[in-house]
Amino acid sequence: MKDSYFLILASLTLIMFSCRKDFEEIDTNPQGFTTASDGALFNGIVQSLMPTWNEQFYIYIVILYAQTQQAALTSAAWGNYTLGTEDIWQNYYTTLAAIRELEKRFSSYPATAATQNMKAMLSIVKAYKTFKLTDLFGDIPYSEAGYGYEDLSRLYPAYDPQRDIYLWLLDDLATASFEINDTAARIEPFTTFAAYDKLFNGNLSLWRKFANSLRLRHAMRMSEKEPQAAAEILKDVIENNLPVLYGYDFITPLLESACIWPGANGFPNESVPWSFREHNGLRMGTNIWHQFSTGDNPDGANIFDPRVYIFFEGDQNDKWKPYPQLPFPGTPASGGIPYGSHRDDIGNYHIKNNVNYSPFNFFIVADENNMPIILMTGAEVHFLKAEAYLRGIGVAADPMTADIEYMNGINASVEWWMNLSDKLRLPLSGVTFDSKISIPQHLSSASVLTHFGSWNATSEQQKLQFIYTQRWLDAFRQPGEAYAVARRTGMTPREGNKISHFRLPYPPSEAQYNTANMNAAIAVQGGDNPEVKLWWVPQVR
Repeated sequence: MKDSYFLILASLTLIMFSCRKDFEEIDTNPQGFTTASDGALFNGIVQSLMPTWNEQFYIYIVILYAQTQQAALTSAAWGNYTLGTEDIWQNYYTTLAAIRELEKRFSSYPATAATQNMKAMLSIVKAYKTFKLTDLFGDIPYSEAGYGYEDLSRLYPAYDPQRDIYLWLLDDLATASFEINDTAARIEPFTTFAAYDKLFNGNLSLWRKFANSLRLRHAMRMSEKEPQAAAEILKDVIENNLPVLYGYDFITPLLESACIWPGANGFPNESVPWSFREHNGLRMGTNIWHQFSTGDNPDGANIFDPRVYIFFEGDQNDKWKPYPQLPFPGTPASGGIPYGSHRDDIGNYHIKNNVNYSPFNFFIVADENNMPIILMTGAEVHFLKAEAYLRGIGVAADPMTADIEYMNGINASVEWWMNLSDKLRLPLSGVTFDSKISIPQHLSSASVLTHFGSWNATSEQQKLQFIYTQRWLDAFRQPGEAYAVARRTGMTPREGNKISHFRLPYPPSEAQYNTANMNAAIAVQGGDNPEVKLWWVPQVR
């Protein structure tokens, strides 16, 4: 399967590489965009939100989990991260060409509620994908990119400043949220188009919530560099009570999220089990372990957070043993094959020979059907609001409301992950999570609040650190988002020195094919190495 993937990737690379190619063969290919329906194109765009194989392996595992310290990287091998950056770059720019095609088509359609809703859905997906790319690389080609398939003179687009991209996308999200008409009659062409929506199944209310939730996320992200613009957006969403993804609605758990559910949509997420199995180097580190447990009892007697049972599991003896986040000389190497496919069997699930440190839970690694690709959770929205109220960004400072939002964030996160664990099962054997793993009944969001409740904080600074810690934990399977929080705040849990890794270098293909524009962007930003801060990262914390 992996060999087939590389053959497909190599073939694609020859015909559509990065922003300079942009489906240029479409002019002579009768099987191109002209034969794809609007819905089929949109389906491919949504499916492109799934991380690629090399992205999972070389970026998530090798770089992001290590930099966020959400896990411990026990082996520093596999340093060819450019395979991952090439995948991310190509995924974005080949998809952007499809987005531009749909934008072109929509601009020619009658201005009806149906087409207006389709435009809004496309705009929201484009914003999510573009934010993801610029938050990894900084300045990128955007405003001029994606048009090469229709105009060969536009194969080499200039780079836009990240600040400009942020402001454009935030305006687009505001427009999309405003223009969505979820009370309009469901008629063509929307009816057919919505059938291809593998994110929210045509639920326009959820699309609006996702748009406003993304506005909160990225307004807060740029709040240090564009405080006035960020405050206006936060104020608009919060004070006008615009619909967002809800973890809790007052005291009612809604546990909303934006996720792609692979099995339900017909495209299993096979890259996750492959990447963990082939790399085999991630284990639970001491840093995250100490956010779940007050001590190091290997029997788990000091655990207070039930999420540790979902994120990780015991060693070969079912004992909790974290790998040192900062290994000391003589630290025993990690062993065993905890992510091997042999465990997807009723009789062999327990086999973890020579696994001497706690690995990731096998269910969230191996369940390629029911473990979702998480784009955003309602819990994150609560944590964003908690930060806004605590710091007085866009709203009047209100410590009490901040505490309520923070508490709801913890409640929503713990319950969301607990509910998810009930759905997990291994794809071949059908073994279920709850048949193999028992979470002690005394562990719940209440036990987390006993240790991380805002009343335990001795200062406003510590309250803020609690918010960042819980948001970082909730993003356990969103290492890119945790990476953003760590870079922006410098206050996520960490052992050793502060984070000094702020971006991914541009992929080598850009140096080959879009040299002048890439070099101009590098000069403006001050370099092309991980130590160069993105625009929204504060220069001094």
